[in-house]
Amino acid sequence: MPTTTWNRHHVLSLADFTTAEYDTVLQIAASFQEVLSRRTKKVPSLQGQVVANLFFEPSTRTRSSFELAAKRLSADTLNFAAASSSMTKGETILDTAKTYLAMGTDIMVIRHKEAGVPNAIAQEMDRLGVRVSILNAGDGQHEHPSQALLDLFTVCTLIDRSNPRLELLKDKKIAIVGDILHSRVARSNIWSLTASGAQVHLAAPPTLLPKLFADFVLEEDKTPSSSTLNRQLFLHWDLESALQDADIVMTLRLQKERMTAHLLPSLREYHQTFGITRQKLQLCKPNVKVLHPGPVNRGVEISSDLMDDPEFSLIQSQVTSGIAIRMALLYLLGSGKDSGIAIK
Repeated sequence: MPTTTWNRHHVLSLADFTTAEYDTVLQIAASFQEVLSRRTKKVPSLQGQVVANLFFEPSTRTRSSFELAAKRLSADTLNFAAASSSMTKGETILDTAKTYLAMGTDIMVIRHKEAGVPNAIAQEMDRLGVRVSILNAGDGQHEHPSQALLDLFTVCTLIDRSNPRLELLKDKKIAIVGDILHSRVARSNIWSLTASGAQVHLAAPPTLLPKLFADFVLEEDKTPSSSTLNRQLFLHWDLESALQDADIVMTLRLQKERMTAHLLPSLREYHQTFGITRQKLQLCKPNVKVLHPGPVNRGVEISSDLMDDPEFSLIQSQVTSGIAIRMALLYLLGSGKDSGIAIK
């Protein structure tokens, strides 16, 4: 296990992540990726600790991978589902969190349809003076840190499997295509990829990518080096210019459940203009790879045959990477209860 110093008590956003923190997560995830390839895939790192998955919003990949990651670290797990909880009887979100706190929870993994809920729970835990860590598993249209980190890990290990690190993506052209306006995944990926020095190109219809989107997002920059960090973020309302000579293409799901207006003429027209196909990938670098956070609307954001083609698609690799990345995050939060602890 790499030696590092980890001071972060919660993981709520990537807006203030440092290069050292990114590299720490990537390198520890690489160590756990090796563990996951063994016959015995379990380690005792979090034995005796309790990880509560509080998902106030439906999820398959994120919830399952957090649960499996916790179990691979030998933690005890508690799983919450809003539909069958006391919230149906009027219990508040903070009261629910305090209930799990009273059960001895050490780490709470929070997903909610409203932005800011994980942060509010973290502030309440801090106010109570308890050493409970909060990990944001997706909040509204705000952020999804672990998804962006697993995307980063997937791409970096493709370049250097044994030593994934942020600098590997410097000057790479990465296109993010799709429903950027409603995507918490896109926001977190913007932070991580621009921090690496990559050229990030956003492409979507104007209704899903407002002109002021980049300015609005980057106003949140909280990194210590924000004054010197040259984030390269470009907006496109046509797909071709975004794909031209791209090294990586990240396509996003159309989040119809978050749309409050008719922002697209039809799904068929969207696929014709912004759907990723083999023909459109000819604009990219010859070895281009395609990612999608899932779930995928086949034949809408990406053609079905391309999604299943291992020559181009990294979608299954993303799912596998998710377990290692979430093991790394849980390990860092669970092992770093004392500020500044050195982890080996």
